[in-house]
Amino acid sequence: MNKNDFAKTPPMGWNSYDYYDTTVNEEQVRANADFMAKKLKEYGWEYIVVDIEWYSNDAGTKRDKFQYIPFGDVEMDEYGRMQPAPRRFPSSVGGKGFRVLADYVHGLGLKFGIHIMRGIPRGAALNHLPIFGSSHTADEAADPSSICGWNPDMYGVRDNEAGQAYYDSIISMYADWGVDFIKCDDICDSWMYRDPLVFSGWHETRMIHKAIEKCGRPIVLSLSPGPAHIDKAWHYAQNANMWRITDDLWDNWKLVKEMFVRCEMWQEHVKTGCYPDCDMLPLGCLGKGFGHEWKCNLTKDEQRTMMTLWCMFRSPLMLGAELTKLDEWTLSLITDRTLLGMLAEGRRGRQLIRNEELAVWINEPENKSAVDNEANPDTYIAIFNLKDECRIIKTDLSEYGLKDGKVYTDEIGAHGVVLHTL
Repeated sequence: MNKNDFAKTPPMGWNSYDYYDTTVNEEQVRANADFMAKKLKEYGWEYIVVDIEWYSNDAGTKRDKFQYIPFGDVEMDEYGRMQPAPRRFPSSVGGKGFRVLADYVHGLGLKFGIHIMRGIPRGAALNHLPIFGSSHTADEAADPSSICGWNPDMYGVRDNEAGQAYYDSIISMYADWGVDFIKCDDICDSWMYRDPLVFSGWHETRMIHKAIEKCGRPIVLSLSPGPAHIDKAWHYAQNANMWRITDDLWDNWKLVKEMFVRCEMWQEHVKTGCYPDCDMLPLGCLGKGFGHEWKCNLTKDEQRTMMTLWCMFRSPLMLGAELTKLDEWTLSLITDRTLLGMLAEGRRGRQLIRNEELAVWINEPENKSAVDNEANPDTYIAIFNLKDECRIIKTDLSEYGLKDGKVYTDEIGAHGVVLHTL
């Protein structure tokens, strides 16, 4: 299997984290899947991803003290492989894992994904549990010197036969469950291990990729968190389909504005099956699992700018909202066929200019001679007003070396965007 065949276009879906934090349950996942199938699937949205700590029986019970409870009550099988918490995911009872839930999602014409942490459960190593399908035990695979600075569940995995056997065992299990998408965390970047020769995430990425190749199922691999290392672009592209180019992105204009810098840095690395990832879209209702629910703090102009940049750049699109609470305006934004059409195969986005006041991006077919055969042949120009006030912006395309030297004069709101078709 060629991993670049797993995602011909940037993956689009829903992830439970921004609304539920660690607490999402099966009923809530099914409700969001139902909504996606009914309202979003026809526009290309297809992945339903259960995010962090689906194996935690006590997730959220000490949220005033811990996001991730140290030495918490986790669900694990006899081979040291995390299992869905049965009270939260009742269809997993009896060793079924996520098979029933994945079947439900597939029955809606959608795809199913899960979040995992890099490494092997500390409890599995402590108890020398056997690794499924091998003669090795978990302590042989575990590297206690490799940990995550913000989540206490795992030890890193050694680059040895036992370590590969462990990753083979969990990826094979996920394939049996029907998993189509894996978001692996604490692997794209680490603030604890700045020396590139020390961080075990590099070899663990290769091991996960190898295990996916063996499992017989096409599984999209997404790496988190960022910011990704530009000098490791080749490494991400060899082993994964997506990699985060930023730390967690929330509904804050400063964070969105910084993405213009990051997209400029990574624009030449967007390829079929390999996508620098701008992170989830924090739209709609957010935050219930974090202690209080709120509506997106970005203005409508800022939300449209975010959605437009993500699409011009051709980032994966993952919604963090509770889908069943989407308002009509947000729904219209995420189903804008013009914006979503920029993600089509055979297109590319690039920045024409960026300064403190504005940014201009172009999204166009890669092969201009094939325009007549393109499903979405148009070339788009996006003009972003990065200033804090509404203003009139004159844009002369001839200044950017474009043969079509059109001149646009637009009134653009603070932090807003205007989209033109050439």
